[in-house]
Amino acid sequence: MSALHLVPGAPRPEPARPLLALARVSFGPVPLDFDRLAAELPAVQSGLALAGDADLELRLACTGPEELRAVSAALLRAGAAHVRVDLVLRALALAQPALSPVP
Repeated sequence: MSALHLVPGAPRPEPARPLLALARVSFGPVPLDFDRLAAELPAVQSGLALAGDADLELRLACTGPEELRAVSAALLRAGAAHVRVDLVLRALALAQPALSPVP
């Protein structure tokens, strides 16, 4: 059996990010800088620029509800006119076709 040893000054592991969400953002008078947001907010995993009801969709992975609220507030402070957050309940994947042997 191995023991866990803490090393002083060693980097701490990243916290788990089990809360997944999509944030649909409408710009205010000035478009948001996605690169800056992604650099400042560790929860931002990726984003899509959209044409339609929202201008930007961000894929978020948060440590919990507190971080999700903090990200929403940060987006509004950065100049978003509106932020709508939807929680991801489960991810759907296309089934891979079964390969059958060629006679």
